[in-house]
Amino acid sequence: MNDQDVERLFRAYNGQLVRYLTRRLGDRDWAEEVAQETFVRALRQEELTNERAWLFTVANNLVRDEARRDARRRKHLILLRAEEQEREIAEPEPSILERAQEAAIVRRAVDSLAERDRLALLMREEGLDYTEIAAALDLSVKSIGTTLARARRRLVEAYEALQARTEPGHAAS
Repeated sequence: MNDQDVERLFRAYNGQLVRYLTRRLGDRDWAEEVAQETFVRALRQEELTNERAWLFTVANNLVRDEARRDARRRKHLILLRAEEQEREIAEPEPSILERAQEAAIVRRAVDSLAERDRLALLMREEGLDYTEIAAALDLSVKSIGTTLARARRRLVEAYEALQARTEPGHAAS
């Protein structure tokens, strides 16, 4: 079909097709999208013998195909949700309060480090390479590996000490 034929079809049948699809789908925007795709497909056809029947058949097929895709997506989401629930039962997610407490301990541990160690770790975490860290901290590139290793060790020690003080049964100091 050429553009003029499809334009003629559009003028003759678009209103009917959109009304039908709106009643079927309950959504005018979706109905207009399906109708538009139907006319795009008409462009690809050599010839249509029963135009109106062809248009309504293609529109129905598009709606059915979308419903099948939607059903598959829903089934997939249900499976994902079930897997998530199984994981939550096996490994309960920490509460917001627990996550906030954990973040506070980490922040205090980082803050307790010497400035050079803290800055080296934070720069490395941001993706800076050894050369960039060395330049920023006015150190030799060779010393950055040692600086980072020492900073990591001190961070772990500080974190573990702070965590031990916050565990139930430990008297707060």
